[in-house]
Order: sequence, then C-alpha cells, then structure tokens
Amino acid sequence: MAIPTQAMAQDDSEQSGNTIIVTAQKVEQRALDVPITISALGGENIEELGVTDLDELSNYVPGLLIQEQSANNPGVVIRGITSDSGSSQQGPRVTLYYNGVDISRSRGSYQAIYDLERVEVIKGPQATLFGTASAVGAISLVSARPRDGFSGELTGGYGNFDQTLLAGHLNAGSDVLAGRVAFEYRTRDGYVENLNANQEEELYAQDQLGVRASLRYSPSADFTLDLIGTYDQQRNGGTPFISSTFPAFAGAPGGPANAFEDANLGGFPEGSAALGDDQLGLNREVYDLNLTAEYQFADDWTFTTVNGYREFDSAEVFDADGTAAPFLEFAEIADGWQVSHEGRFTYSGANIRASAGWNLFIEEGAQNVPFATEEGLFLQCLTSLFGAPLIPGIPCVAADGSVPATAVTGLATMGAATAIPYAARFENQGRNEAYSVFADVTWLPTDKLELTAGVRFIDEYRESGYISVAPDSVLSGAPLIPGFLDTNLQTYRDDASFTAALPRVNALYRISDDVNVFATISKGRRSPVVNLGARVDGVGNVVPDPQIVAEETVWNYEGGIKLASGPVSASLGVYYQVYENFQVSVEDPDGPVGSFITQSAGSASNLGVEGEVAIDAADWLRVFGNFGYIDGGIDEDGAFSPAFSGARFRLQPEFQASAGFTVDYEFGNGARFFATPSVTHRSRIFFEVPNSDLISQEGVTLVNARAGLSFADERFEVAGFIRNAFNEDYLLDAGNTGGAFGIPTFIPAEPRFYGIQVTARFGD
Repeated sequence: MAIPTQAMAQDDSEQSGNTIIVTAQKVEQRALDVPITISALGGENIEELGVTDLDELSNYVPGLLIQEQSANNPGVVIRGITSDSGSSQQGPRVTLYYNGVDISRSRGSYQAIYDLERVEVIKGPQATLFGTASAVGAISLVSARPRDGFSGELTGGYGNFDQTLLAGHLNAGSDVLAGRVAFEYRTRDGYVENLNANQEEELYAQDQLGVRASLRYSPSADFTLDLIGTYDQQRNGGTPFISSTFPAFAGAPGGPANAFEDANLGGFPEGSAALGDDQLGLNREVYDLNLTAEYQFADDWTFTTVNGYREFDSAEVFDADGTAAPFLEFAEIADGWQVSHEGRFTYSGANIRASAGWNLFIEEGAQNVPFATEEGLFLQCLTSLFGAPLIPGIPCVAADGSVPATAVTGLATMGAATAIPYAARFENQGRNEAYSVFADVTWLPTDKLELTAGVRFIDEYRESGYISVAPDSVLSGAPLIPGFLDTNLQTYRDDASFTAALPRVNALYRISDDVNVFATISKGRRSPVVNLGARVDGVGNVVPDPQIVAEETVWNYEGGIKLASGPVSASLGVYYQVYENFQVSVEDPDGPVGSFITQSAGSASNLGVEGEVAIDAADWLRVFGNFGYIDGGIDEDGAFSPAFSGARFRLQPEFQASAGFTVDYEFGNGARFFATPSVTHRSRIFFEVPNSDLISQEGVTLVNARAGLSFADERFEVAGFIRNAFNEDYLLDAGNTGGAFGIPTFIPAEPRFYGIQVTARFGD
C-alpha cells in the first residue's frame, strides 16, 4: 500500500512515484498498475537519502524494518513479522531475492547495496510470484546491468570513527556485448570501546568488501542473457553484547543504560581451539553466481529462465554474558549452499496476460554452535544467578568489573588446578528441497478492469540433522550445563515431506488514467519444521527427539488506492492478516539451559494502514512522506502457549513514519546544489515474545541528511552526510543468548555518523 518514492526504470531513465517500472509480477509494469502493495526505490534515490545499508533503507519504507545485529544475523521484518532464525531446520518468512534468485537463508542473505538499479519491497504473501519463503512478503534487489558505451565512476570517502570508503564501477561494451564491474570497500573503527586488553579490535568495527562482475549478451532484440558473479566479505569486529547485570568497570551503570558505556568483553583465549579464534568478531564470505536468459520467441510470447548458485561460510565469535568473565563464550559457524532454477513462459496479449512455469530450490546447510568456558568460574557464576553460589562470598564479577570467580577452581581443587577449560558444541543441519509449478493469469474484460488469479503448487522435502558433544564436568563428574545431552558423536536424522497450494486473487479498477484502486486476497505459508534434538528415554539413554511443527499459514486481505497525477504521487491502503500455527522460538524445557525449539503459539492477527505521498513542488524541490500503523500480535486465547497470549510481535512498531525533501538546484555552467534532509520515527518495539518492558526500546526519532555540490555537468561531486544527527542513544537489540541464562544483554545502535565523499565520473 506504500507507493514507491523514486527509482530507475530498466532503461536507466529517471522515474518517480507510481510511474516507476517494476517487475514484481514478472513483467515490466508501472507500480501504479500493479494490484499489490509495492514500494520501490532506485539506486539514485538510495544515494540521495545517504543510506549505505538495507537496515537504514528500511526506515523509509512503511511496514518494513530490518535489524542488522551483524552481517551474520540480519532480522527482516515485514508488517511486524520477523524472519531471522539461524537454524538450518527452520524456514524463513520473508523472501530476499537477489537478481531474481532466492537468498533468504538468514546467515547467507546479507547483501551490500552498492551499484543497484532498484530495490522492490512487495508486501503481503507472494508465494505465487516468489515461492514458499515469501509468507509475509519479499524484497527484491536488482543490480545495475551492463549497457552499451564506456563509462565509470569512482568515489572516495572519509568520516568520523575513521570511516573510509572506496567504491565505483566500470562499464564498457556495445548493444550486443557489454560488461560491468562494480565494487565497494568500507572500513570503520568500532563505536563501542572494549576495555579488555586481550582484544585487539573495538566492537562493531567494520571491514567489508563487495565485488560484482556482470556480462550482458544481446545478439538480437529477441534474446538477452545476463551472467552475474558476486563476492562479499566481512571481517568485522565483535558484537557489543553488554550485560544488564554485571558492570564493565567501577561505577558503570546497570541495565540498558550500560549499553552506551564502554564494554569489557574478554573472549576466552584458552577456548580458542573450540571457538575457532580468541578474538571476538565475524569472518564471513559469500559467493553468488546468477544466469538469466530471456527469449521472445513469438510476438506475444517470452520464455525466461533464472538460475542461481550461492555459497556462504561464516564464523562469528561472541561473548554472550557481556562481561570480562569467560562465562558464556560462544561461536556460531554457519555454512551452506543453495541452488535454484526457474523456467517460465509469459504471454502478453491485448486482453490476457499470463505466466506459467516451474521452480526448484535446494539448499543444504549447518549451524554449528561451539561453547567454551572455565569450569569453576562457570559453576560459580551460574549458581550465583540462582542465589546459591558454589562458594559463598565470591562474586562472578565484582563491582569494579574484575572477575573474582577465576579463583574458584583453585579453591575447589585445593590448588591442584588453577583453571579447567571446558568445551562443548551442538549443531543443527538441514537439507531442504522445494519443487513447484505455478500459473498466474490476468484478464482485462474492459479497459478499466483487470482481474488476476494465480496459484503455486509446492512439493517439499525437509531433512534435519542434530549432533551434540557435551563432556561431563571434571569438577562435578556430571553434565556442566543441565540438560545438555551428548549424542556420543552420532548425528541424528529425521525427514518428512509436505505439499501445499498457495493461491492469490487480485482486482484492479482504473477510476481514471491517474487513479487506480485495487484489492487482493492471498495465502502465505511458512514451511513446517522437522525439529530435531535429543532427549533421555525411560532407561537413561540419549535418543533422538524429532518433532514436526505444523506449517504456519496466513490469509491476507487488503485494498488500496494509488494516484499519479501531475506533480503528486500518493497511495493509501489497509490490510488484515490472520495467522494459524504462528511459529515462535521457546526455551526447550527438556534441553540445556539456553537452548530453544520451535513451537506453535496458536493464532495471531494483524490490522494495518500504510500510506505514502510524494510531491514535485517545483522543478528543483520534491517533498516526500510516508507512514505505517499496525495493530497486531498473538491472539489472546492462550490455547497453545499461555505465556505468549496477547503478546505483540517481536520487532513490530505500532507506528512508523518518515518525511523529508530533496533540493536539486542548477546554478548554470554545469553546477548544481543538492540536499536531502529527512526525519524518521518508529514507536516502541519489543525484542522478544513474551514481551518485557526491560527487553524493549521506546520510540526513536532520527534526523539524517546528505548534501553537496556537483560540477562540470555532474562529472565531479562533493557531498557531506550525517546520520543520527542528534546522536540519539537507542538499542539495536536486547535479551539475546544471555537472556536465556537469566542475564540479558543489550546492543547499542549506531551513534552519530558523518563524513564527506568525493566522486568522479567519466565516459558516455
């Protein structure tokens, strides 16, 4: 229901508002003529706003919120419904598409947004168009394609926190064969200082590289082939999980306020063999290859095939207790690959438009979570949390941030040992296969009315694996973590198959050439989960514990109006969504402390309104604004999970809005001034369900701007930017792994960032 603000058509001509050309329905259309809710922003608009990542971009799209705890753990929220599970056994709710290929698996989905043609956000269930993962919506990233001619661009930048940027592209070719290479390299010091001398890097330091090479072959007007290869790399500093319970230094405040002070996260050098590193941080690499071909074999007929392969490998070491104590030291090592193929035929006649085809998607991955600690310290800290310390009088962490509990092993063994390192791990594995056929038909009985119906039939196979290694404690002779079971090096496996039919129906009525109204009904589905862990049977043996969590379904009903008349582009709409078997993650009552399983919380619902407006007030001034309102959450029936009854969805603001204006004023002689100041607001969000006031963030209002001068007919440009101009303190996340042990941690969001960028352009 939100209209697009501005974007680029595929022929690179500038368009704005509802006149933007999008491909949400697999054909090129004006957004005005698409009978579903879509927001689209082009590469030029993204640059105007001064945003550098999808999480920043989401502030300008009503109904969308993206939380990037790290590049390894992005949370994508559409209309208040989150998709961020790292488990290889669980399916996503939001499809993230990169050049037409599904990249939704959380640990492999982060994608830098340099040299893009456009971003489309399609809201509501879109399984007919985008596959089973789009239970609540889809985000489509389209990179800039090669074109004929020779051109290039190079940008360098510097800012506070020692931010550096080097980015650009080079394009060369003819209308038959053209190539394009684009890259972006960003570095930045961390904005949370780590006081621990064992750690070399500040927290949330950034060091990432993206490179993309594209080739377009068009031997005739009827055939086009695109080959795109992408490499992404992150070598980022550790995530600042800051304790709500223990101080980092003498006088440090407690609770959420502590998140905006220095941290004291020690890591655990003695556990580096288990964790993979003694330094906190993320090492991640992604390889992506895409081949798309389109052939118009008759006047009204086109065949398109989209093929992709993606492989990711990430390792993140993090301090889950948020202190200098080697209490809860974890890593997450996630890897996997995905392969996809789609073929579809499209017919575009005078009164009928239709597409039909097939799709296959296969992925295989694993999430390996090693754990390391020191035994005496762990037992002292854990028992202290429950008010019965192993050795009374010795705190886990003292008021000055020191760690007296390091002495416990020596005391418990009467000096026989001063430290007993401990390591364990568990790993979930998944192989997921989805085969589908789909068809979508639009009938135009009159010039004013369009009726659309579509369906996707899915046959799905899901196989899960589980292995855990949990040695007994040397000190106690029992499992160190209660409930953490050892599978004795056996990998348990279970599998199941499922089928589904996911329909949609749409209607579009043209009140005039400038005004359309639409209505849609669609069904979404989050895949069932073959939830696999371990349990102890009646005779004391560790055995597999398979559980099938039923599919989550959603029916979406919405309608709206779109306007594109002269200088004004606007839209307003309303939607209602009904969920059954809403899947939530809960602490496993039969598993180790801090472990979670997926289960149904029963029914849930969403009622929302979204709107957007853009006005070209003058040839040099454009004003824009948008808003989104959601009244939603888990129903108050308490039938399945009483603790979740009535809870608001995780990361769901009740109200979200943004506004700003763009000045683009030409002085003459090839010089112009440009500026885009903006303000964004979101209301309170809860970071977990069940909801807790402590694990939440009150409303946040941010002011951002980008402005500068260009010379020599835009061949040279100098621009300054500022984000979070008033240095607002607010939380990015809260609770986290530490919360499962009764010691929630808090992560501070970005402070004020500012800097300058210089760009040179050349060629056609």
